[in-house]
Amino acid sequence: MSAQKTIKQSTIDQAELDKFSAMAAEWWDPSGKFKPLHKFNPVRLRYIRDKASAHFGLSPEQRQPFKNLSVLDIGCGGGLLCEPMARLGARVTGIDPAKTNTAIAAAHADGQNLGIDYQAISAEELLETGKTFDIVLNMEVVEHVADVSLFIASCSRLVAPGGLLFSATLNRTLKSFALAIVGAEYILRWVPRGTHQWDKFVTPDELKQAILENGLNIQNIQGVIYNPLQDQWQPSRDTDVNYMMLASKPAA
Repeated sequence: MSAQKTIKQSTIDQAELDKFSAMAAEWWDPSGKFKPLHKFNPVRLRYIRDKASAHFGLSPEQRQPFKNLSVLDIGCGGGLLCEPMARLGARVTGIDPAKTNTAIAAAHADGQNLGIDYQAISAEELLETGKTFDIVLNMEVVEHVADVSLFIASCSRLVAPGGLLFSATLNRTLKSFALAIVGAEYILRWVPRGTHQWDKFVTPDELKQAILENGLNIQNIQGVIYNPLQDQWQPSRDTDVNYMMLASKPAA
């Protein structure tokens, strides 16, 4: 009788992986295909810095407030979040199943003299090492995975006791279809057509429930909107399109 192979669960969506691998060379071009992320970065960085500083009793005004914290960026891409986290003093690990992404991220970090641990693996694979982190970032990733429940479970298990999980994604509403799909992809051409699939967007209630089921507590939900007059993203009460969510794991 032949031995049966163990099939491991994975949240990787190969079509999504191939799509972003093809664009990988443009990660650090602020006018390229990742221009929207470059513009979105300041608002999410402030959110992470301020909320984490408040939670851990740190001063966000310090040069390196995250000096004693470990940060994991899941789906790190070219390292747009990893590098600012490292500059804040954190010990940073960035993971992405696309080797082209982590190779570009590592090369760019070396050029900036930043010691960031990049690994071309999935969250499920990292779980097998037993490592946990003070801060886990799941930013603009959940709408691209194959299994949202499994992905959130993996993210939650990677958070150390007393740590934080930051998430950012797109709400599944008619407004998000009009703005994030029709507007951003077809009219304004901010991102290539097909970058997002509206049916894979996740509502705040769905994300909240998935996080709560894994033993974390929701601390904050923050909407984000684009201000065309100032040409920048800013915090808002409006969660109809983009939103961020903060959850904490109880201390052991």
